[in-house]
Amino acid sequence: MISPAIEQLMREHEDTMMIPAENVANVIKEHPLEHALLLLSQAGYSTIPVLDREDHFVGLLSLNDIVKRMLGINGIDTSNLEELTVADVMKTDVPVMRLDAELEDVLHLLVDAAFLPVLDKDGVFRGIMTRREILKAVNYTFHTFERKNHETKLIFHANSSR
Repeated sequence: MISPAIEQLMREHEDTMMIPAENVANVIKEHPLEHALLLLSQAGYSTIPVLDREDHFVGLLSLNDIVKRMLGINGIDTSNLEELTVADVMKTDVPVMRLDAELEDVLHLLVDAAFLPVLDKDGVFRGIMTRREILKAVNYTFHTFERKNHETKLIFHANSSR
C-alpha cells in the first residue's frame, strides 16, 4: 500500500503523467506492415499502440515484430510487407490500464513495460502512461515530501501553541 501522503504528492502530477491519445503515434490494425515500418522509423519509436477503426486498443506493434517477419533464410525479405497487415504481427496479450486504475497497480505494471496504454471503460484508447513520466513524479515526490512534511509540522506546532 502506498502512503496517502505520498500518493497525494504523486497525484499533483496526474495531468502530466498521461500522454493523451492525440499526441501518441499509432497504427490501425488493417494498415500494411510497410506503412507501419515507415511510421515507426519516422516517428523514432520502437513500439506503438494498434487501434481498430473505432479507436479501440487492440495491441502493440514494435519495430522488432516487423523485422522478425522480414528475416528469412536468405536474408532480409521486404517483399511481403505490402501484403501483411499490422494485425498479422502485433502483440495482443499486453498489459493495459484503465483511467481509474490504482497508482500502486500502475507502478507494478510499469516495472516490466516502458509504457501502458490507457483505456476508458469501453476499451477506447485515451493515451499512454510512461515509466518516464511516473519516474518524474516519483522524483518530485522524493524531493518534496520531506519539505512539505516539515512545513505541515511547523504549521501544526504553531497552531497548537496558541
